[in-house]
Amino acid sequence: MTATERALELAVIAARAASDRKAEEIIALDVSEQLVLTDVFLIASGTSERQVSAIVDAVEEALHKVDVKPIRREGKSEARWVLLDFGDIVVHVQHSEDRVYYALERLWKDCPVVELPADARGEESTADVPSGDGSIHLAEDPQA
Repeated sequence: MTATERALELAVIAARAASDRKAEEIIALDVSEQLVLTDVFLIASGTSERQVSAIVDAVEEALHKVDVKPIRREGKSEARWVLLDFGDIVVHVQHSEDRVYYALERLWKDCPVVELPADARGEESTADVPSGDGSIHLAEDPQA
């Protein structure tokens, strides 16, 4: 089983909202094979508690616009590691120091990475190029 289209769509919306608040190291992991409760983990970092809070607020607002509300929210008052459970996706916004310490990507290394568009990874947008198999792959920037 892989993540549902709905979960992937919500992950992109959440990632774009995080990117708009200058979140760093935005990554989405398909955890659907490992967990029954959710399909995608979205992980993002902020460099301060204020930025972590701003990222969390932006993600909640963006998903609220598509009628998705968090089922559970943890850690908002400390703003070091905030967990937002939206059912189909779980968003982890961590202070960059805590992200290194807890290393969620390492814990979930067996889960496939979900390809996010460049604007949802906090990168400059490059042309999205359709591949022959119907999926979208990012064009490589020849000047990078």
